[in-house]
Amino acid sequence: MSEKHPGPLVVEGKLSDAERLKRESNYLRGTIKEDLQDGLTGGFRGDNFLLIRFHGMYQQDDRDIRAERAEQKLEPRHAMMLRCRLPGGIITTEQWRAIDKFAEDKTIYGSIRLTNRQTFQFHGILKKNVKPAHEMLHEVGLDALATANDVNRNVLCTSNPVESELHQEAYEWAKKLSEHLLPRTRAYAEIWWDKEKVATTDEEPILGETYLPRKFKTTVVVPPQNDVDLHANDMNFIAIAKDGKLVGFNLLVGGGLSIEHGNKATYARTASEFGYIPLEHTLAVAEAVVTTQRDWGNRTDRKNAKTKYTLERVGVDVFKAEVERRAGITFEPIRPYEFTGRGDRIGWVKGIDDKWHLTLFIENGRILDYPGRPLKTGLMEIAKIHKGDFRLTANQNLIVAGVPASEKAAIEKIAKESGLMNAVKPQRENSMACVAFPTCPLAMAEAERFLPQFVTKVEEVLEKHNVPDEHIVTRVTGCPNGCGRALLAEIGLVGKAPGRYNLHIGGNRIGTRIPRMYRENITEPEILASIDELVGRWSKEREADEGFGDFTIRAGIIRPVLDPARDLWD
Repeated sequence: MSEKHPGPLVVEGKLSDAERLKRESNYLRGTIKEDLQDGLTGGFRGDNFLLIRFHGMYQQDDRDIRAERAEQKLEPRHAMMLRCRLPGGIITTEQWRAIDKFAEDKTIYGSIRLTNRQTFQFHGILKKNVKPAHEMLHEVGLDALATANDVNRNVLCTSNPVESELHQEAYEWAKKLSEHLLPRTRAYAEIWWDKEKVATTDEEPILGETYLPRKFKTTVVVPPQNDVDLHANDMNFIAIAKDGKLVGFNLLVGGGLSIEHGNKATYARTASEFGYIPLEHTLAVAEAVVTTQRDWGNRTDRKNAKTKYTLERVGVDVFKAEVERRAGITFEPIRPYEFTGRGDRIGWVKGIDDKWHLTLFIENGRILDYPGRPLKTGLMEIAKIHKGDFRLTANQNLIVAGVPASEKAAIEKIAKESGLMNAVKPQRENSMACVAFPTCPLAMAEAERFLPQFVTKVEEVLEKHNVPDEHIVTRVTGCPNGCGRALLAEIGLVGKAPGRYNLHIGGNRIGTRIPRMYRENITEPEILASIDELVGRWSKEREADEGFGDFTIRAGIIRPVLDPARDLWD
């Protein structure tokens, strides 16, 4: 292994202000507790605006009414988005009933939003209801600790209802990884659960007193499904099984999708293979990856602070060698693995445990009662009678898991009557968007509200070209920060301005290739015209079972992104 590296291990220079904020926060306490008593504003002041993110919240406002309130000389209608920590996405029906009631009684919008981080979030929590939200989660055994900002966030795990025993083992590791990498500070318990301050010095042996340079994302992946989009994440453990039992993991490091428009120093990147490890080394290796990124990550420029940039700067071999040194292990060669898809199996699937699993398609993950489609009520009714659990997927869907054959008919009846089992075409099942307007402060264009009608128009294009049952993995994100995972799609739309997007093509169905920008800053009619032309060619010229993204590469319509750090913007 080469010891040479193309850049310094540590970036010298003036630290970003986020580093000051963390250093002065008294281990994430700030003055959040005092700020909660300030009734003069609906938001949080000063550093607390950012510190609450470590506690799982973002301060937002309704952008649809921002201008109107400004004319009335009122501050924006501040409200918090709160994201739960739910490693592996498994939630009990008792917990579901509690979050349903909170959404109904104490949020502005009354909805539950399933995210592609395999958890749920509330939108529209007024300041007076923030502490009750954390208290409610605590009462049912949940929390929102470390679901945002410069920490290891919610750990994803493939939702594989068929390989039930293997899935259970993988899920247990997702929980262990989440717990092992959590902040040790008692700030969360003190502020939200009124736990007494312990008269000892706070320590953060893994994350450090100023935490990580930037957000950090971890997954546990069970092939052949890549439903967690591993290449969007910093650290990924690919399950390797022998005789149906988990024996170890392949480790891939350094994936990430966030970019900044026009900034060629930013780029999407797929994760690099480090090697195979037996199970007993999992936590030590995870800790070594995190602490290496903690010590070597760029703390002068947050736009270049994620693990993917550290790998490119110091070199994959150098980073890997440091992980081996810190963990006291040597990686074995990567074990064979293969991905065949990343979509959820919508409908009933029987697991090897003889239990049934019902995957419900939830468009955009938004659970709310709509006219003729009372989705939220329907799930609540299922939660009242289902004795198993719910599994949230990284595709924003929900699995009613572990259903005995005797309960199938009753659950299916509720699901159909509430619109949870409406037939949808493959194109809709394989399309996804981030939240964007009206609540996300970073949104440049619509995403969640744009997607349903856009998919209908794409379906019409597929019908026109005689491929109505085909699908193109399609993602829409309202800005370039990557939440909608558009830069792992076959067709990715990245918001540029209201009504305008950059169109990226050339990803693949299994999520292992970054798409390249095909057209910049175009409107929906222009996007659809391009899709119409390209689908027309795909329908006539494709090879057997050739996906749309693979076709655009083979046909020379777009060049594949082979080295994103150097050629993504060319």
